Amino acid sequence: MTFSALTPAGAQGLRPGWRFAPPPGVTVVQHSPRHALQLQANTQVNPVFLRQIVTYPTSERSGTIVVDTRSHFLYFVLGDGRALRYGIGVAKSGFEWSGTHRVTRKAEWPNWTPPAEMLRRRPDLPRHMEGGPGNPLGARALYLGSTLYRIHGTTEPWSIGQNVSSGCIRMINADVIDLYDRVKLNTKVVVLS
Repeated sequence: MTFSALTPAGAQGLRPGWRFAPPPGVTVVQHSPRHALQLQANTQVNPVFLRQIVTYPTSERSGTIVVDTRSHFLYFVLGDGRALRYGIGVAKSGFEWSGTHRVTRKAEWPNWTPPAEMLRRRPDLPRHMEGGPGNPLGARALYLGSTLYRIHGTTEPWSIGQNVSSGCIRMINADVIDLYDRVKLNTKVVVLS
């Protein structure tokens, strides 16, 4: 997979400690993007939020997803005290939640229909949006039980590490694709507050 190194206007002076560092398997090139997904190359993710294997002692079984909303990390438990850690964007103030659910549905390039509560808050939103690179749910979505919440990609990769959503868990598209390929239906998801 290759991404163009895109520098938005005025981004030459990025904050100290914030730079683009691609996850394993991604090569940075200098040519123009070949498709819309390349336009989402993330030039401002703090390196701490990049996907990596970490020490993670837990009593949860391998294959479980643990979402630590306070630290903005999602852990996919590997077992033997290790986990694959991903940076995430989480709920903004007033939309926080916690609990244990199961992955009940998986979708590639999901469609998005904002719930009625969201449309009341944001009447400017579309009533329905077909899946694709411009869709706010990004490249993949994991639906959590009977809730309105999902773990999904984002068209706003700079929001990783922030409290920005109406309750959903956001990941950069490359990470949600990686997680999607690892997760099976009925996977346990623990969301910590």
